[in-house]
Amino acid sequence: MRIIWLGIGWMALILGGIGAVLPIMPTVPFLLVAVWAFSRSSHAIRDRILAHPTFGPSIRAWQDRGVIGRSAKFWAILAMSCGVVWSVVLKLPLVLIGVQVCICLAIALFLITRPES
Repeated sequence: MRIIWLGIGWMALILGGIGAVLPIMPTVPFLLVAVWAFSRSSHAIRDRILAHPTFGPSIRAWQDRGVIGRSAKFWAILAMSCGVVWSVVLKLPLVLIGVQVCICLAIALFLITRPES
């Protein structure tokens, strides 16, 4: 089972690394999954992620207190809004846009209700 957790952790870490360079892909959510998987397979890798000077504080804040920073909320909601606008510009079927809007609204509501400090 440990090998499965390692695989999930590495895949999430790679996706988080891609997200660190691509503005359309998130980083911290993938790193949260990586830390979760590595906590079941490799404490050394988990500890290195948690000690990272840029991403470590956000991950620890979420794990300890369920906190999402205000700027992270803003950028996440802005990115989702841009995705919906892009779907409208591309003239996707209304059903797909409606589903996208519902999912984005649910996620935005979740983000807004999380504490900020």
